[in-house]
Amino acid sequence: MSMTTMLQLLGSGMLKSAAIFFLTLLFSLPLGLLFSFGRMSQKGPVRGIAKFYISVMRGTPLMLQMIVVYFAPYYVFGVRISSGYRSVAVILAFVLNYAAYFAEIYRSGIESMPKGQYEAAEVLGYSKAQTFVKIILPQVIKRILPPVTNEMITLVKDTSLAFVLNEVEMFTAAKQIAAKETSIMPLMVAGLFYYIFNLAVAAVMEYAEKRLNYYR
Repeated sequence: MSMTTMLQLLGSGMLKSAAIFFLTLLFSLPLGLLFSFGRMSQKGPVRGIAKFYISVMRGTPLMLQMIVVYFAPYYVFGVRISSGYRSVAVILAFVLNYAAYFAEIYRSGIESMPKGQYEAAEVLGYSKAQTFVKIILPQVIKRILPPVTNEMITLVKDTSLAFVLNEVEMFTAAKQIAAKETSIMPLMVAGLFYYIFNLAVAAVMEYAEKRLNYYR
């Protein structure tokens, strides 16, 4: 295999890993916020459903969840699975899994806010929605950035689990090339990619933290 072909295969896998990462964040962050509201709901059934969902997603392996999401349409509903559904199943499984973790991060941030903030906003005439969007959420975002950063770094590495559904992301491409060429170099390149990717994620989040630091 020529060096050009090897780099093309690794580059294709790199793009797949990046796509899984960004699409997971795009959908799991807002979904996690929605489930955090459910987790804190005053309605027992809503709170119970959200709590059960989070418990299942955090208590079972992501690898198993991907298999269930991929095969459930056939075994549960009798729907024929097309090859194109593989990519959708990977993203769906990642989103559902990470939304549960983000939900608990959001909940911890929201519940850490002093009750006086809500009371002061009410005195000033803010509605509940205005209080949350304009006063509570900006402070919550500042508080939860460190744990969110940790989850994002974990997500970068977890993209390698897409091999379970035969999605050729960075690690799978490197593993295939390494086996064919009997060389460890492609795996080293993959490791370097994950490290650089995580350095970039950490740098961006550190910049965001500094921008939100009120006491600079």
